This record gives sequence, structure tokens and C-alpha cells, in this order.
Amino acid sequence: MTHTWQISTVTDAARARIATARLAAALGVPTLERTRLAASLSAHLRQCLTKGGSWRLTLETSRSPAEGNELHAVVARAPDTRAAREEPPWRVTVACPETPRPSDGGEVAADAAALAEALLGADEDTALVLDRLAEQEELVAAHREELDQTNQGVLALHAELDAAGRAQQEAFAAEREARTEAEKARRRLTFLADASAVLTASLNHEEIVRRLPDLLVPGYARDVDVWLFEDSGDGRAEPAARPAAAVRAARTGRPQYAADHPGRLPGVDDQPPSALDPGRPLLCVPLPTRRAPLGVLTLSPPGERWDPDDAVMLIELTRRASIAIDNAQRFEHNRDIAETLQRALLTELPDTPGLGLAARYLPATHGLNIGGDWYDAFRQPDGGLITVVGDVTGHGLRAAVMMSQLRTALRAYAVDGGSPGRLLTRLHEFLHHLQPDLYATAVIARFHPDDPTLTWAAAGHPPPVLRLPDGRVEILDAKPGAMLGIPLKQEIADHTVRPAPGSTLALYTDGLVERRARGIDPGIARLAEALGRLSPAELDTDLYGAADRILRPLLSDSERDDDVCLLLCHLRGRGRPPARVAAGATPLPRPAGGIAVPAMGSGRCEAAIQGAGERRSRQSPGAAERDETP
Repeated sequence: MTHTWQISTVTDAARARIATARLAAALGVPTLERTRLAASLSAHLRQCLTKGGSWRLTLETSRSPAEGNELHAVVARAPDTRAAREEPPWRVTVACPETPRPSDGGEVAADAAALAEALLGADEDTALVLDRLAEQEELVAAHREELDQTNQGVLALHAELDAAGRAQQEAFAAEREARTEAEKARRRLTFLADASAVLTASLNHEEIVRRLPDLLVPGYARDVDVWLFEDSGDGRAEPAARPAAAVRAARTGRPQYAADHPGRLPGVDDQPPSALDPGRPLLCVPLPTRRAPLGVLTLSPPGERWDPDDAVMLIELTRRASIAIDNAQRFEHNRDIAETLQRALLTELPDTPGLGLAARYLPATHGLNIGGDWYDAFRQPDGGLITVVGDVTGHGLRAAVMMSQLRTALRAYAVDGGSPGRLLTRLHEFLHHLQPDLYATAVIARFHPDDPTLTWAAAGHPPPVLRLPDGRVEILDAKPGAMLGIPLKQEIADHTVRPAPGSTLALYTDGLVERRARGIDPGIARLAEALGRLSPAELDTDLYGAADRILRPLLSDSERDDDVCLLLCHLRGRGRPPARVAAGATPLPRPAGGIAVPAMGSGRCEAAIQGAGERRSRQSPGAAERDETP
């Protein structure tokens, strides 16, 4: 369906507009779309009238398979004009819900009443559009308010997220800092534990003092000076100069920090810088003990200054070092006393015509150099010579005291005479009544210048070993008595053997031959082999050297858990027949190269103690510069 209007005046334009609005209404075009169509058409027609000339409005309805019914409006110049070809037509299309009818879109009268009615109808459409517009404005206002609230919520959420992000960053930073501090604390504790183990591993206070700088430099100090008070008064050197802060630390017992800036270290007093080296900060920490400080440890920082936690750790390390030094000095003092006591207990061996004596005593390598092993040799009133080697169970001062009492008691019993077995029996009764919880072993051999018979007896002790002049070795393992002091009444028997001149008897303690992993029998066999390898010449001329050559292969172990005692008794002379094997003695094969040589040598013998430590000299670990000297 097509409608056409010729437009050359305003009235024609108004009538065409009214006809278009009515046709759109008849086709069911919504009010808003109809008003938009009419308004657009009116605006274009006004432009056409302004341009002048004759114009044509064409309204055409059609049906589209995709969109349905459509209304097409086309405004163009009249086709009979020359300008029609120069100006393109104006077009607009709206959807029509209803099917067009032939009666729709009739002519509009040109009178004023019809135009007024059309104007009022247009106003109704405009009112509807305005109402719709008001609704949309209200809706837009509601949406705007909702959007504003949403924006405010988003802004608040962003603010919260920003605050949460900053808080998370702060938490991460605090966690990193806490981890860093925890790692530093772990390193300090590890260093403190390792350094404490190093310091307490030695019982030599000078060694501990030497190790301190190695531990602290360069990680925690640039240089270290250890001032021990006893080192300053030995009188062998000019007193070393000391910083004033070190002197104050020694007098007050409190750590001091001397620098041109306050240290603010926990538990440390700040002092002016040292007058000797003002540019070098010093931390002076006393070495405390229960009685009084041992000295002062002076350190300079590895950098500009110390971390407060590092200073606390250094003070704790100094305290532990002080304990280690104090314990080492106490041990050295007790060791010196023990060595003096041991030397006093082991007497010189007597000179005896026709008999050479040599003794060696080696304390255990652990603990104090004092134990319960002893040897002795003395004459009886009838001219006989008693030789004895004994071992009190245990180690240390108590064993040494008991050993001294047994040694004294044996000498007292020997004045009344008596054989070795009788003397051991009396010692057994003495020890059982004196110390019921303490036991001992001993072996006694008796020589007499007028009797070629050797009498011996043992109580729980390793058997004597006899080397014959031809190099053969016998183990005198006749049944011994039980240990001295056990709760058992016993009579210890004597045993005899007739050794030829040139024979050598070895008395010893179990520390020489017994090893935990191998037992005692292999050790006795090794002793017999070492004794058999000696030549008669060296036994006659250098009995002490022979004792050392026996000990050397037997004590190849780097450490000994027990004391070692060896007493050699060598019979001088020549031309005597070989000795018989005594009852209960087990001969060992003669070692290769054993040669009988006439005996020679002097009768002079002396006691010796191996392994006694030298007295420790007290020397200063290093001089520092002087502000003042206590």
C-alpha cells in the first residue's frame, strides 16, 4: 500500500504530517516510535520548505520475512524538477505490528478545525512521550542513585582492599624481618653451642685462650685480647698496658663499651673512647667466676658497631669461656698436686749387689695423672729383697691414698719377716677390715743374696714373666690367690723357682697387657715376646732402656684407660746353668736370635715416672695499649 503527498506549502506539510501520524497509529506503531517518526518528518519538512520548491512525501508499507510489517517514509523533490537529480531523498523506516488496511491513511481536510484536531492529537502523543520520558527519567534517577551507591561501595571496597594490601605488605615485611631475626638468632645459638663445645674440649687454659680469637675473628670481632689477672703478676715481664675500660670492667665486674658514640648495648656501661686509640670502639667483658673475675676479654667490632643481640651473645660466650678457663686451671692445679703426690709415693729403688732393678710408671691418659698402681722394692732385716707390684681398683685420689696405705702396711709387715704369700695374706686381712668396698691385686717376689731360689706369690694379679739367660721366656702362672680385700678368708701360697744368673723377672700391672677388645692373654704373650727379643748385653748395661723398649710396642695405643707399671729384676752373673721350669710355669718358644751373653753392668737403679706433664708457665696472651694499669 502506497500514499503520496505533494508538498509546497506549510499547510501541505502539516496535512502530510497529520496523515503520516494517523497511518502509523492505524498500523499499530507504538506511541514513542510514532512520535519520533512524526517529529523527524516535521523537522525534515521544515528544512524542505526553507529550501523552497515542490516536494513529495511517499508512505509505503511492506512485509519483510525477517522483520515483519514495515512503514517506509520517503521525502524527495518532485520528479519533474531539475533539482530532483541533485539532492538524495530522505528516508525513514519503522516497524508495524499490524497488517495495513486499504482504508488507512486517508486525506486530511485543509480547514482549521481539522488542523487543530490534529494538533491536539499530536499533543496527546507528545504527552504520552513526556510521561514515558518522565518514567525513564525517574528510572534513570533511580539507576543513577543506585550507581552512586554502587560507586560508593566500590570506592569503599577499593579503600578496604588498599588498606588490606598495605596491611598484607606490612605483615609480609614483618614476617621477613621476623624470619631474618630468627635466622640470626639461630646462627648465634649455633655459634654459641659450637664455640662452647670447642672451649670445653680442652683442659689446658692456655689452649682455651688461644682458641678464643680463632672463634671470634672475623665474624664477631676484628681483634681479640684476653687479659688473665694471674698472667700480669708473674714478675717475668713488664706489666702489659690495658685500656681504661678494661680496668673498669675488672674492678666493677660489669661489661664496658668505650667509643666516641653511645653503644646502647644491653647490660653494658658506656665509657669515653680509649685515649690510646680513640677511633676504635672497644667492648671489655670481664671473665666471671664464683669468686672473682679471672680477667677481661677485650674486643673491637668487625664493622662500625655491634648489633645489640650480638653483644648479648658475646657476653654469654665470655661467661662460658670463663667457666672453661676456670675449670682448666682447677684441673691443672689438681694435676700438679697429683703428680707431686705420685712422685712422692713412688720411691727410689735400692742398690742391690748382683741384682739390677728398673721401674717404669705411666699414668692413664684420661683424668688426673694419679692412680692405684704402684711398685716398691726394699730389704728385710734378714737381707732379703722384697719387690712388689700392685694395683688398687679404681683410679684417682682415693685409689692413690689406698695404694699408699697398702704400701706402708706391706713395709711394716715385712719388718717382721715372712714370705711373699704370708705378706699378701696379711695385706688381704688389712684391706678387708680397712676398706670393705675396695679391692687390690699384687704380686711379690723375694730375692736373697745367699739363696738362689726366687720365692713369689700373687693375689688376683697377672702372672710374672721370667726371661731365661738363653732367651727363653716362662710365664709363672702357678695358681694365684684371690684379690685382696674380698669377703673371703684365704691363705695365699708361695711359689719358688731357681733362676740362673742373667735371668730377668718382669712384674707388671694389667694396664700394660690388657685391652678391652682382645683380653689379657694376648697382651701377656706380647710382653713375653718383647722380653725375649732383648739381648743379655742390653739387659746388663741398660736395664732402663730395655724397659722402654719393652713398653714401646705394647703401648702403641694413642690412649690408655688404665695406669701402667713395669718392674724389671735382672740377676747378674755368668757360668750358672739355665734355670729349671718351676711348677706351674708355662714356657714360651724361644724367639729367633736369642743369644746367651755374659752379664755385665752396674747395680745402680733409679725410679722413673713417664708422661708427667710439665709445669704450665703463666704468660700473657697479648699486650694491649695502656690507659691505666690496676
